[in-house]
Amino acid sequence: MVITNCATTGLETYVPSEETPWDAARVQHLFRRIGFGAKPDEIAQALADGPAATVNRLLDEAASRPQRPAPEWAYWDYDAFQAAEVDVFATYVQWSQGYIQEAIDYGVREKLCLFWQNHFVTKYESYSCSSLYYQYLKVITDNSFGNLKDFVTEITATPAMLFFLNGFENTKDNPNENYARELFELFTLGENNGYTQEDIVEASRALTGFNGWTSYCGAVEWASWGFDSSEKTVFGRTGNYNYGTLIDVLFEERGELIARFICGKLYAFYVNKAMDEAVVNDMAQIFLDNNFNIMPVLKALFNSAHFFDDANVGTLMKSPMDLMISFLRQGDFGEFDNLMNWGFWGMANMGQYLGEPPDVAGWKGDRAWIDSNRITLRWEFIDGFSWAVHNRSETTYPEFARALTDDSNSPEVIARAVVDYFIPKGLVSEDAYDLATDVLKWDVPVNYYDTGEWNLYWGSASWQITVLLRHIGRMPEFQLN
Repeated sequence: MVITNCATTGLETYVPSEETPWDAARVQHLFRRIGFGAKPDEIAQALADGPAATVNRLLDEAASRPQRPAPEWAYWDYDAFQAAEVDVFATYVQWSQGYIQEAIDYGVREKLCLFWQNHFVTKYESYSCSSLYYQYLKVITDNSFGNLKDFVTEITATPAMLFFLNGFENTKDNPNENYARELFELFTLGENNGYTQEDIVEASRALTGFNGWTSYCGAVEWASWGFDSSEKTVFGRTGNYNYGTLIDVLFEERGELIARFICGKLYAFYVNKAMDEAVVNDMAQIFLDNNFNIMPVLKALFNSAHFFDDANVGTLMKSPMDLMISFLRQGDFGEFDNLMNWGFWGMANMGQYLGEPPDVAGWKGDRAWIDSNRITLRWEFIDGFSWAVHNRSETTYPEFARALTDDSNSPEVIARAVVDYFIPKGLVSEDAYDLATDVLKWDVPVNYYDTGEWNLYWGSASWQITVLLRHIGRMPEFQLN
């Protein structure tokens, strides 16, 4: 089935108008896509600052924010873990949970890093070392807004990648084509796009030499004995290429294809699975004009009229990470007992096990997140999170609703406001809003609503909003981003 993108705008700068105002809904659209949703105070700041200032601030702050300090075990091999009596798997989970916490606190860099983890894919189970996982994520974070050519060069020599795609076994006497194939097919050019089987064979020879591996969880070092120093011919050019000069040739000979492929993936991740070819081509030209630097492409995209076009709002399916973090961030609901552990394993159960995409092609995303089993897991996940926030404090939800509705005591006003806050385009019918209102009213006798006596200070208010949020979590529209 071919899905058409009905947007009528391009990469021209978004200028608010009566038809496309800079309002809370568009602020949330920006924050949901560029990160994981906006907190109430972030919405207020964005409305005051305007779209361009908000987009540029979010991206610049994300790119310049210091990274978490390296853990003590960042470069340990397995013997060091054993000597210190530190569990390798537990540290992997803890570091992933720290990434989730950063996504809750900030979100923009973490969303982009998630994109790159699903592009330059590795699987933790292929090397099973938290130190190598840390080093891989550091390369992802270091390069996420930077230069793609530098990124490809660095990720190629990352131990996690060398183990996952067998680069450490690729020697002049025993060549292995796995990484060369994925370098072209998945990481730079796209499937069957601008390369031949012979290019893969020759490139694999240039990628030999990372064979110095002496300890489990240890570094993979360059070993001249494994390098094929004879000439190779790739994309019609011949030379004694190594992994660095191979990547030079790749970008020099296939730069336009690389730009188009990467920008297409960015577009599908951030905007719409239905590709607007003209917009992607314009993004690719910006990429080329800026020597493969990623930030100018992101700034052009998120500042564009096309990104804010109504046809591109609410068109993507929430990933499990989107589902969890946007719920917490948008409501600014804070922490509760066992949040990180529950979040990490809940996401894994819903299909997004951090560090463990299903294969080298990564998570398929979008509609693949939903099936008959996972949809019920998503419902149960929001049920649990909604209850946990209420259980921690019965003032959180009423305070949120009072701020959202200017302290209204109308269940119709409150239900509509809460629904619209979490649903990108609202609901399709008034009957759906009426049902949400009935859910909010819960078991409180109707006369208290008729007389106006009920309000958000009632002792039952927190539980009533909990029930409403659980109802919203089951809506098909809630699954959209």
